[in-house]
Amino acid sequence: MLTQTASGSRAWRADTIDAPEAWHCPLSEAALAILDEAVREWQGRQAVTDLWPPDRLHEVAAESLEVARAALELGRGFTIITAGQPDRYSPRELQAVYWLVGQLLGWPLEQNVQGTLLYDVRDTGQDVRYGARFSVTSSESTFHTDNSFGDEVLDYVGLLCLRPAKSGGESQLVSGHSVINELLARHREALEVLGRPFHVDRRGGLRPGDEPTARFPVFGGGEELLVRYLRFWIEAGHEKAGLPLTTEQVNALNALDRVANDRHLRVEFTLAAGEMLFVNNRWILHNRTAFEDHAEPERQRHYVRLWLQRPQGLSTSTEEG
Repeated sequence: MLTQTASGSRAWRADTIDAPEAWHCPLSEAALAILDEAVREWQGRQAVTDLWPPDRLHEVAAESLEVARAALELGRGFTIITAGQPDRYSPRELQAVYWLVGQLLGWPLEQNVQGTLLYDVRDTGQDVRYGARFSVTSSESTFHTDNSFGDEVLDYVGLLCLRPAKSGGESQLVSGHSVINELLARHREALEVLGRPFHVDRRGGLRPGDEPTARFPVFGGGEELLVRYLRFWIEAGHEKAGLPLTTEQVNALNALDRVANDRHLRVEFTLAAGEMLFVNNRWILHNRTAFEDHAEPERQRHYVRLWLQRPQGLSTSTEEG
């Protein structure tokens, strides 16, 4: 059971986090020039996911990306990377830029059994009650971490905004360290329960030999906090396992949801077209509010998701000043 409160820049609240202007990490003109050249040479002649960042990009973008990495690992746990003015790249070119930039931060992971590396997040009219993921609906997702049912630890989630919704669809983020601080202060008994394994629905992401549910605690990780959470997947997982949640488990999940939804803990914003949000998925919980879309398909909300595994040996032991 976690018994110590966290402090420092990771344990931020709405009134202590740095100003929104500091969340943005613009790429330098030198890095953009290399990306311009890579996009010109590419021009759609191969799949976006076949592109590799040139060695020169690693070198030239090092300073900008070091700021992003520090925010992800040592600071607030998220950053918004921008690549020049919004009209610098077409939507297709922007996805190529996003893919190249993402590889500077980590190794792309497959997001489903089909092997998708760049995942379109848009409303397809499906319903989570019938097996769909929240990412293909217009419903609010509730606070969660991605791939909470996966065997591999997912370090970073990237979200590229190609088009925002007509209304709604805001991103909300909360620090898992601050959530634990609040639970220690207000619902200490819930932490012990949340540190035990729950059944988590794999959401159809089954490979031969897989069980329909995975078993993980909400809060784990030993010396470094690891959060695995999406309540709907836990409820569906226990239903599939034929093991209804106990009153103690329901109370603990309710306490977690109340704290995560406390407006004094979270930040909320809407990404503009062309902005790339990267989130530390190990201890930042995120939510996407419900949205209303445009009637015209070409104007409808469209994000692109990227899952990344951080470089091996990356230090996380010292906090950003």
